Amino acid sequence: MSGLLALHRALARYRVLLSAGLATAAVAAGLSAVVPAADPGVSVLTAARDLVAGAPLRLDDVVTTVLPEAVVPAGALLDPAAVVGRLVAGPVRQGEPLTDVRLLGAALVTGSAEVAVPVRVAEPATAALVQAGDGVDVLSAAPEGGAAASVVARGLRVLSVPSLGDDAGEGALLVVAADRETAARLAAAAVTGRLSVVVAGRS
Repeated sequence: MSGLLALHRALARYRVLLSAGLATAAVAAGLSAVVPAADPGVSVLTAARDLVAGAPLRLDDVVTTVLPEAVVPAGALLDPAAVVGRLVAGPVRQGEPLTDVRLLGAALVTGSAEVAVPVRVAEPATAALVQAGDGVDVLSAAPEGGAAASVVARGLRVLSVPSLGDDAGEGALLVVAADRETAARLAAAAVTGRLSVVVAGRS
């Protein structure tokens, strides 16, 4: 009789342990169903250090950083080899993701009828007064002076103000967006006169 009682007690303990195990498994299964899968992220290029406008990118200027897909900016650049040698359109802070519009190239020009046009202006200090996004009027004056300056183009959007380093003595370099007809006038005016700009508006 005592043996039968012990068997009943053992079976009761087994049923308790089995029920607890099944309950634990059910809780674990429920948690796995409600916890979202981890975001694997996207590997994008970010600036390894502060970058100045107009600087040609070197391989050690960029690093690959994994960002959550939700915060990856549009046009993010992914391939280090594809950016080496390209010029930075504006200042970039360390850790900032690099996108297509942060480098000089076709992506800076939003209008299909526009092209990016380099304009060398005579006064080096102009670079300190103009920034990307400004609207400028381009003027031309005769190299020997005397005649009043004439307007070559109005309301051109500045895309970039590249840093010229030791070449700044030849004047400041601006990159502006213009239609092809205006681009031709700017090129002709650069040959025959000294160019200057007036800031017409700031975005």
